[in-house]
Amino acid sequence: MFKRVVTAAVAAVLIAGLGGCGRGNDVRDEGTGHSAGVGHGSGTGAEKSRPAPATTKDASVFGLRDEVRHLAAKTTRATRPHMTRKCTTATRRVKHTTRSGSGTKRRTRTWYSNEQSRSCQQVRGGTETYTRVVRPERWCVSLDNLGGDARRDDVWYQVRRATYDAAVGTDRSARIEFTPTGSGC
Repeated sequence: MFKRVVTAAVAAVLIAGLGGCGRGNDVRDEGTGHSAGVGHGSGTGAEKSRPAPATTKDASVFGLRDEVRHLAAKTTRATRPHMTRKCTTATRRVKHTTRSGSGTKRRTRTWYSNEQSRSCQQVRGGTETYTRVVRPERWCVSLDNLGGDARRDDVWYQVRRATYDAAVGTDRSARIEFTPTGSGC
């Protein structure tokens, strides 16, 4: 039981630590209280399938709301090999032998039968196009006076869609507290 708890805790820490992201600048709020070009969909499949980080008091951050940013998902059309399953059937002749008796009365009986075998493998059959996600959709919030430290400004965090919507609804320089899903934006 103890090993399972430790394993789960280590996995949660690793998942939370590997949630970093690159730099980007799609939509930026300049303190108007509104965000331009932000869709109101239910989120991407990547956001829904991402495991929730450990919700401890130590994981939450607070500070003064600076800016919010919505990075739309970037996709591109790509091609990949189209694989199909090809099966072949083979027939081979098999020799069967039985022996009976002993000494001078020993008899050998031989007969043949046909056995079929089937082998299948994946073979390339042209190409197919698909939509590849270059960058998943992200919602980000920037904080000033991070943790009450006036020297720590413009620290970006990735957040869930609900946290982003709540931050958009607050005034700039309002104190907010949330649990980030990743650092940077």
